[in-house]
Amino acid sequence: MSSESVELRSTLGGLTNSGWSGPLETVRREHFLGEAVFRPAEGPEGPVWEPIRRDRVHPDRWLAMAYADETWVTQVNGVMAEDATGAMTGAPTSSSTKPSLVVRMLERAGIGEDDRVLEIGAGTGYSTGLMCERLGDSHVTSVEFDPAVAGRARSALRTTGYTPTLLVGDGLSVYDEDAEYDRLIATCSVRYVPVPWLWQVRDGGTITTPLSGWMSATVLAHLTLADDGTAGGRFLADELSFMFARAHDRPPRSHYLLGIGEERDSLIDPRLLEDPTGLFVAQLAAPSAEKLGMGNRVILLDVATGSQCSTEPLPGGGWKVRQHGPLRLWDAVEQAISTWQSAGSPGKEAFGLTVTRDSQRVWLGDPSSPSWNLPA
Repeated sequence: MSSESVELRSTLGGLTNSGWSGPLETVRREHFLGEAVFRPAEGPEGPVWEPIRRDRVHPDRWLAMAYADETWVTQVNGVMAEDATGAMTGAPTSSSTKPSLVVRMLERAGIGEDDRVLEIGAGTGYSTGLMCERLGDSHVTSVEFDPAVAGRARSALRTTGYTPTLLVGDGLSVYDEDAEYDRLIATCSVRYVPVPWLWQVRDGGTITTPLSGWMSATVLAHLTLADDGTAGGRFLADELSFMFARAHDRPPRSHYLLGIGEERDSLIDPRLLEDPTGLFVAQLAAPSAEKLGMGNRVILLDVATGSQCSTEPLPGGGWKVRQHGPLRLWDAVEQAISTWQSAGSPGKEAFGLTVTRDSQRVWLGDPSSPSWNLPA
């Protein structure tokens, strides 16, 4: 047990399940950062990712970084931090998630002492190590899509004395007909629940996953498997953010032109999309759209059809919207927001999800209430 690990546990606070206190004290996070991490920096042409190498910083600083409650990016555009020759532009593709968020996910999954767990997205292996410490290696299986990320995680786990089953492959389609896990937990965001996940979990078992979309609104789904092969449950209140599973990430941004399309007055305040739940509702209404802009000036771009809409304030009050393309994006958003407001504008925990082999419906209030289909 290290003093840094104990200090990390004490700084997190608010643990609702004391079963994770011991693993937090025992599992050495510095081993899971590898030999380098990226930090954001400002380059001459915009934001860049700058590698910090372990052998070039004081050991005390590396420990301080490891045991800070921060997310450290370990891969950008498929390049591991230790392989970077200098600052890079692009998007993070793997990271060591901040410990408070890791533990919150493990707590919300309701993992018990004898549970068999399937983890989708090993990442650095830190969360895998925490589960191994608590449950034992034989109770933990983790799947990682990226071979380089998986190799680094396996090395870190072995260094710290853990040997779970670590598979390299597509965690969205993984299927073992003989496996019936008690808990499936995803450490990446998905746009919908992959149907093969239902086949991996026993009746009464649970799936806990971040559910997100291309507007970047995210909820935490906690679903229970029924004996008829369906799954359902209400979303949790937690605010969180995880990287997308690569197959679910947004495609390259479409080109767009402002000031085109049919114009009318907007029935809603575009600033409602600044509210996390309001943005989530808008995302349900326009699931293949990306949001740009902020405040009164919102732009929605639909990557599937090229449809777009844009809003702006009117001089005398109110707002106008222009819509262009085969989908009337703002019409759909207005209708969904109106439904939400009619229910009293509740938080995300008022919504839930029902998953079958044929459909995935997000509902408001209860499964018989207004609902929206996910893009499964």
